[in-house]
Amino acid sequence: MSNVITIEDQEFEAEVLKAEKPVLVYFWATWCGPCRLVSSSINWVAENYSDRLKVIKMEVDQNKDAVAKCKVEGVPALRLFKNGELAKSHEGAISKAKLQTMLDENLN
Repeated sequence: MSNVITIEDQEFEAEVLKAEKPVLVYFWATWCGPCRLVSSSINWVAENYSDRLKVIKMEVDQNKDAVAKCKVEGVPALRLFKNGELAKSHEGAISKAKLQTMLDENLN
């Protein structure tokens, strides 16, 4: 059972910008090879950081508004929001260790 929440454009404001705790948004695509590599790390984050972080998954092809709002230029892409503001972003594949470091540095 994963704690990753899949949303669409119309839910972005309520689920991400108005969230009470920090939100990691994972942008991905079905045709993206590196996304498959990153997915297990995203699931790991959702399980291990669920007490202090909400993890959202959005497919880029179906959610053009959020992609434009978050300036996603390639997938996989990560956007970390705190208090409705973009706190950190990452484009491209990322190792679990680097992802963990990024979160630990931004979730104090």
